[in-house]
Amino acid sequence: MKSKNTTTTNSPKVVIHKEQGKSTHFQVQMKRIFASFKQQPKTMLSVSVETGILRANICRYVAEWKKEKKIKLVKFGICPISKHRAGFYTTNQERFPLIVKLIKRAGE
Repeated sequence: MKSKNTTTTNSPKVVIHKEQGKSTHFQVQMKRIFASFKQQPKTMLSVSVETGILRANICRYVAEWKKEKKIKLVKFGICPISKHRAGFYTTNQERFPLIVKLIKRAGE
């Protein structure tokens, strides 16, 4: 008799749980990435190398956090890994007022 929480495919050995796709894997990734950006301003590639998380996932999370105003672009500079121009981001809320002041000064 089949359980309500499982379905089977054509192979009797494969059982797929309904909750299987709803893992906390991405939530764990988001926490690790958020903490990494909070330590000091970093590029997405730097965080990817540090955490081992794919840069595509980091870009997705950064875009989401930008909409929620949880992350700020600190500056553009040379990435220490790729040696190309890149954005340095931070999730440290204490640095946000400083970033706004620097942007205002640059505009004057």
